Amino acid sequence: MPADPTSSYRAIENLIARYAELVDDGDFAGLGVLLADATFIGSGEPVRGCHAIEKMFQDTLIVYADGTPRTQHVTTNVAIEVNEQASTAVSRSYVTVLQALPGLPLQPIGGGRYHDRFERRNGQWCFVERRAGITHVGDVSHHLRQAAAQW
Repeated sequence: MPADPTSSYRAIENLIARYAELVDDGDFAGLGVLLADATFIGSGEPVRGCHAIEKMFQDTLIVYADGTPRTQHVTTNVAIEVNEQASTAVSRSYVTVLQALPGLPLQPIGGGRYHDRFERRNGQWCFVERRAGITHVGDVSHHLRQAAAQW
């Protein structure tokens, strides 16, 4: 029985949304699990594997008393292309990162694009690559640790 394309698109959209939720919740262990089979490519060296990805987020993002980075990742303009026969997919999307803190009004601190690759394994879609390209940078001094400030 062929796979349902609508179901595949929805599952991939949910993975993209889950990434944003986990970052904004400060759940870096959850990010490691979500991206366990993926390579994350950002401004530094590519990172692969559950624990390495978790550590990269812990080392990069400032977390506040509520356990979160006080951000909201807004993912828009999501375009997904699925190859059901090969059980693969790619997506492109925009990301806008907002942040608010006591004494820091809500503001955009970054914007860019995600380029993702997915595979269906054992009937479930999963990330195999996330490329995060941030091209518009605002005040990230309350978001990124000093060593990562070149976002």
